[in-house]
Amino acid sequence: MPKTALVIGSGIAGLATALRLKAKGYHVIVFEKNSYPGGKLHSKKVNGYRFDLGPSLFTMPWLVTELFELHGKRPDTYFEYIKKETICNYFWEDRTRFTVKSDKEDFIEKAAILFGEDAKQIKRYLDDNKKKYELTSSIFLEKSLHKVQTYLSKKTVKALLRIGGMGIQNTMNNTNMQYFQNPKLIQLFNRYATYNGSSPYRTPGIMSMIPHLEMDLGTYFPKGGMHNITKSLYQLALDVGIVFHFNSNVDEILIENDKAIGLRLRTETVFGDMVISNMDVYPTYKKLLPEIKHPRKILNQERSSSALIFYWGIAKTFPELDLHNIMFSEDYKKEFDHIFNKKSLFEDTTVYINVTSKENREDAPEGCENWFVMINAPANHGQDWGKLAAMARKSVIRKINTILNTDIEEYIETEFVLDPIEIEQNTSSYRGALYGAASNSKLAAFLRHPNFSSKTKNLYFCGGSVHPGGGIPLCLLSSKIVNDLVPNA
Repeated sequence: MPKTALVIGSGIAGLATALRLKAKGYHVIVFEKNSYPGGKLHSKKVNGYRFDLGPSLFTMPWLVTELFELHGKRPDTYFEYIKKETICNYFWEDRTRFTVKSDKEDFIEKAAILFGEDAKQIKRYLDDNKKKYELTSSIFLEKSLHKVQTYLSKKTVKALLRIGGMGIQNTMNNTNMQYFQNPKLIQLFNRYATYNGSSPYRTPGIMSMIPHLEMDLGTYFPKGGMHNITKSLYQLALDVGIVFHFNSNVDEILIENDKAIGLRLRTETVFGDMVISNMDVYPTYKKLLPEIKHPRKILNQERSSSALIFYWGIAKTFPELDLHNIMFSEDYKKEFDHIFNKKSLFEDTTVYINVTSKENREDAPEGCENWFVMINAPANHGQDWGKLAAMARKSVIRKINTILNTDIEEYIETEFVLDPIEIEQNTSSYRGALYGAASNSKLAAFLRHPNFSSKTKNLYFCGGSVHPGGGIPLCLLSSKIVNDLVPNA
């Protein structure tokens, strides 16, 4: 009889871990507190508009498709996607606009002209980012940083010897300033700190490798929207015999003789050979592991940013927008100072607008668009989010009206809002932080919780709150690390 793996949570990492362990021979049972799989990667339909509720950027699609291949399935029978020719449109209030194409040479040529920078210097920056990623990804993203064997390979030694020259002692902003003079181009590259919920004025310069994921590896759009990633993986999981229990709150992870042996739910106790938590690591310890010693230093780390999102059904089309669009704050440094130091919102926030109806016409009625309008926000520390949302809405509308020369309120016919409190309630993300701990220090990668418990055998962790971090690719990589740590069934 096969061994049993019990998975808490069916976010993208929980689904991927369940699929990997099933392929490894385990009988897998998933317990999900919500009535649906996917965690943040969910969607909602309102008045003819479909909105992806969570992650909106899709990179490294092979991390999804390989899960189908693991089970001998053709990925395209479940899941299809396209590569985007336009990565992102950028807007500033002085009417400056810049469209980043997937062709890197096109980016270098046009960025040099618009921002008055040397094309060779832009190329050197992008090449250096690629080198940083290629030298460190197999260590910092694909393996556990908390196992001795990770540090015994020649590649690891080489990476650690060269890490001092990768900006680890510098901030992302200062690293970008060493390459460029134009504040707009610096701001464009500083934006990538938000991909791990951090501040470009505090996160280490090695994080400047993040643009490589878009500019070299590409951005993609899943046909049918981001929620189709969840739906396709869930269908695969059902097809290969993974068992799901929805509306199932886990009350405790059962520990006996320093070993995880099962789960206690409100109505039953379930035993297994191992437990994998896809729940945020903070509530995992605080709620599910009350009797064991908690790693307080790790759990007390600064939280990443959260988000305030306005979902708008817009009764108009805007040809100047694409799938991904950024409207920048006029004072980026103050914006991040408010988020991380003042735990509030700056009066002039950067606005991200995602419009999936640009690619999937069924997401909005004819002649309309579905706008996912997001601003970076602090984690929830008891702020008055009703007041902050009302203030932010005015700021967002002012910026959109200025940049697009419109009166956007006239076209909003459907609206609902998601704030950090609701994010925490819906996904158990501590304080509503989207990426667990922030990466605002040079040791952040080493301080993230490992994918296993050093005190409790057969207890593992996956998802955005643990190593290697948040976002779809890193969550999927966390499942690969867990899979490598778990013995064969």
